[in-house]
Amino acid sequence: MAAEEPIPVYTNLNDLYGSLGTSLNHAEKWNNIAEEFQRRFGRQPAYIARAPGRVKYTDRVLLVGEHIDYCLFGVLPAAVERDILIAIGPRPNHRAEDAPGSVIAENMQTKYMRQVFAPAPRRRASVSEEEVHLEEWHLDINTKELRWESYVKAGYYGVLVNYFTGGGSPAPVDILVTGTVPAGSGLSSSAAMVVSSTLAFLAVNGKVCSNGPKISKGQLVEMAVANEKRVGVNSGGMDQAASVISVSSSALYISFFPELSASAVPLPPGAVFIIANSLVVSDKAVTAKRNYNLRVVETLAAARILARRLELKVGKGEKVTLREVVGRLAGEWLLETLKRMEREVEGLKPANPTEEGQEGVTMEEMIEMSGLSTDEFNEVYLSWVEVEATHFQLYKRAKHVFSEAARVLQFRQICLTAKASSSSSPMDVIKSLGELMNESQTSCNELFQCSCPELNELTAIARGAGAIGSRLTGAGWGGCTVSIVAEDNTDTFIKKVSETYGPYKGLQGEALSEVIFATKPSSGACGEF
Repeated sequence: MAAEEPIPVYTNLNDLYGSLGTSLNHAEKWNNIAEEFQRRFGRQPAYIARAPGRVKYTDRVLLVGEHIDYCLFGVLPAAVERDILIAIGPRPNHRAEDAPGSVIAENMQTKYMRQVFAPAPRRRASVSEEEVHLEEWHLDINTKELRWESYVKAGYYGVLVNYFTGGGSPAPVDILVTGTVPAGSGLSSSAAMVVSSTLAFLAVNGKVCSNGPKISKGQLVEMAVANEKRVGVNSGGMDQAASVISVSSSALYISFFPELSASAVPLPPGAVFIIANSLVVSDKAVTAKRNYNLRVVETLAAARILARRLELKVGKGEKVTLREVVGRLAGEWLLETLKRMEREVEGLKPANPTEEGQEGVTMEEMIEMSGLSTDEFNEVYLSWVEVEATHFQLYKRAKHVFSEAARVLQFRQICLTAKASSSSSPMDVIKSLGELMNESQTSCNELFQCSCPELNELTAIARGAGAIGSRLTGAGWGGCTVSIVAEDNTDTFIKKVSETYGPYKGLQGEALSEVIFATKPSSGACGEF
């Protein structure tokens, strides 16, 4: 199983380049960060950790599975070639007054200033006799106003609490970050930063190396998910799994139920995936209480209410997910049950809406529908997260989740069937996948309401420019779109979009290639040690 494989470790760049694809000049980028580390810190880095971004698919092309991972439904992402690199090295001859594990962090993008920080060991307030020597660690991470180094700290903190709670001190280090995943673009830049940071701190502290202890891809995914929660984002794990487990030239089917598993799915030939940045910045941490985290609560509350309507047993303190409801109802008949659930969600609408067209319920209505008391509901669903809403759109959110989960399965089945049959035309297959992509965009816009005017405009322009399918990718509320485009139409497509989308006008050369670019699926996280 892919999740059980060890993190790839390379000792020379020739081996590494062979697995990273060909459309970007990877050698130049890796050499640049090593040389810049030498210039700034006076020595070569000991390790370089890499983590790619990702674009979602729905089985064989970058496309479906939006906002269903934290409901535990399977998704189809793929890693993109644009990535984050972190060069790291232990600080030699550090001063006696340097705090244990202190970090000097720099970024090759000049807009980001040098940061210096250190973890603070903190004795537990209440421990048993067996735990008396254990310490916790503290790193100051401001979840209200995130800075680039917050994601570096998040990765570091995970290494501290997993490997340095029983004694010992982490090494003082210097790090240098570079990357081509645009922050706030929706291409999982936060996940890539956290994954590469986690891997870099594991390596420099001797926890993963070419001839030493091995950490599996699945273990790194679990650490990265927990680490990103420390910056205030409740992630379901899709971004991290795609960044870590992906295989070159393939999509990755990731299942979270009943446990994390992943398998590579080769993609059909003849198409590329073109990423277009809307240039609307989406800061998940800042808007989480109205957007991302609110959707998490809405889907969880919808799951409990549907389980109650279907007379399925749910414990009072249990945060049952929509996937678990389906599993308890149908076992292995997943696709058929999803179609049934798309009908059952009608029961999530308000019984007596206070205004015409209102399909959301008030807090009071939601609590009553759940069968819990106010205190019980608050403890299960609101005590751990901050949300802001007057009406909770349980019907719309659940309908999107079930229909999107069905699209993932359909997308996957189309690809697997085409792979097994020599009679299928690759372009016919791609057209079928493009239709599912377009349906996904409509659902994201109308039901999950995670699109925005700019994303809607950009997907419409993309289809007019020849995209076979186009949708938002990476949570939404700004960020990027992904389009399936015939490979021989790549240059024409990019030219048409750049001439039509207002914010792109006047951009040329490197500036344009930063906001719209073609990619093929890349391999996942790795290190050059």
